[in-house]
Amino acid sequence: MREITFLKERANKWQDFEKMLQQKNTNPNEMAGLFIELTDDLSYARTHYPSSKTTQYLNDLAARTHQTIYKNKKESGSRFFHFWKKEVPLALYACRKQLLLSFVLFALFAVLGFISELANEDFVRAILGDTYVDATIERIKQGNPLGIYAEGKPLDMFLEITLNNILVSFYVYVFGLLCSFGTAFQLLKNGLMLGAFHAFFLKYHLLAKSLLVVWVHGTFEISAIIIAGSAGFTLGNSLLYPGTYTRIDSFKIGAKKSVKIVVGIIPVFIIAGFLESFVTRYTQMPLYVSLLIITSSWCFVLGYFIIYPFYLEKNIKHEY
Repeated sequence: MREITFLKERANKWQDFEKMLQQKNTNPNEMAGLFIELTDDLSYARTHYPSSKTTQYLNDLAARTHQTIYKNKKESGSRFFHFWKKEVPLALYACRKQLLLSFVLFALFAVLGFISELANEDFVRAILGDTYVDATIERIKQGNPLGIYAEGKPLDMFLEITLNNILVSFYVYVFGLLCSFGTAFQLLKNGLMLGAFHAFFLKYHLLAKSLLVVWVHGTFEISAIIIAGSAGFTLGNSLLYPGTYTRIDSFKIGAKKSVKIVVGIIPVFIIAGFLESFVTRYTQMPLYVSLLIITSSWCFVLGYFIIYPFYLEKNIKHEY
């Protein structure tokens, strides 16, 4: 069947379905029955028109329908548990392209910062500031290059660092309102800082040391910034590319998905703040301890934010 014929036959049904979604007191059992028809249409579209706007539209409509059904059902577990178990991962799956874009841009900017510092020794000062660089050089001379992490009271550091990390993710996200360019700029700034930082330590033959110490907390912190970037791009793209929706409806959908992602990474920043304040300060910890923490952190990030959303999306239709 040609796509135009498929659209003519099903378009009215989909429009009625959207009107039903906008009603407040919708029968969840009736919705579940219609949801099965919708997933059949989605499966057909994925098979015959995998890259078309029709398939994208049906995928989004199916996701919204599932959320409506689940919201109206009597839940055996708590709403809080459902949010972390399904809503955040499904939002991440829906924004997987933006997440990939955020990762690629951040990685490129980090590499750019690394190369720039190797080419120009004053680059790190422009990025991190003279005060930080001079203090770090002094610590290197004293034999404690990363001693900054052991300075200050752990609890005070935890509160300050966690708040700062959350603000950073908020900026990365909200700047997406500037047609996504604001989010790209925030990723540029943070990527350059990371790359220049490690290149600076490479000059003093301390790259391995900096990687083992910083990424104890940096795995969560950097991952959360990249994920916040995906939320920012989702918000910005909803304004730039409304597709079949009006621009305001597209923005509402994008905002709803992206807010879930931003809220979903707040615990990640809290964990990162805890590790930086209470664990990273032990810069002389055994190698196996550093590797264990970093590896465990990466396994969690990849498992929950990448692998689980794909697993959940592919198995969600079996619930109804």
